[in-house]
Amino acid sequence: MKKIIVFFLLAIYYLSADKNTVVAQYGQYGQYGQPSPSYYILIDKFVGKPSFEKDAKNYKYVDNLSPSDPRFRPGQEIFFKIKVKNTSINKLTNVIVKDHVPSYLEPIEGPGNWDTNSRVISWNAGDFEVGEEKVYYAKMQVYPQDKLPTDKGLFCLVNKAVAYSENKASDEDTTQFCVEKEVLGTSKIPSAGPEMGALFIFGNILTAGFGLWLKNLTTKN
Repeated sequence: MKKIIVFFLLAIYYLSADKNTVVAQYGQYGQYGQPSPSYYILIDKFVGKPSFEKDAKNYKYVDNLSPSDPRFRPGQEIFFKIKVKNTSINKLTNVIVKDHVPSYLEPIEGPGNWDTNSRVISWNAGDFEVGEEKVYYAKMQVYPQDKLPTDKGLFCLVNKAVAYSENKASDEDTTQFCVEKEVLGTSKIPSAGPEMGALFIFGNILTAGFGLWLKNLTTKN
């Protein structure tokens, strides 16, 4: 009888221990036992292909421009597009965007405040609801010829943009474009005016007459 009681008590103990073990495998997260929320943000930076368009929205924007793609000239304007999107399932608050402007580029129009020392444009993009996306455009200008590197005829620059929120979500993206300097000092071939044409005809007549005289002289001898 005692053995039966002991066996029964041991069975109850092991069943209780196994149940507790299973519960422990699924520990609670967060303040109220729910999984901690995750926050994600996506930023995309694009550059507009060289064009004479005046409206930023009419440009064809790409991720990057390689040296084999169309290049920008000294003093030419460049348009950029920045897309920021909340890709999480939670609201993002107080989103800050920073645009790191590369050397030899001068900001002209766009959002935010331009810090000439750090060469960073920054602005508060506000809050983002779930799935919300905001698009920004910026116009910049390549430095003039005399302010570009003297040892490079063609060079590429990288523009980086960063976005982050107070929810600790962050992301960054870059876009590349290339600048080709103008070739200076090329001599221009002078155009043939009336004076040059008359001189050319006179030279041909003189050459032909000399050749005829030389032929007659040879015949007589």
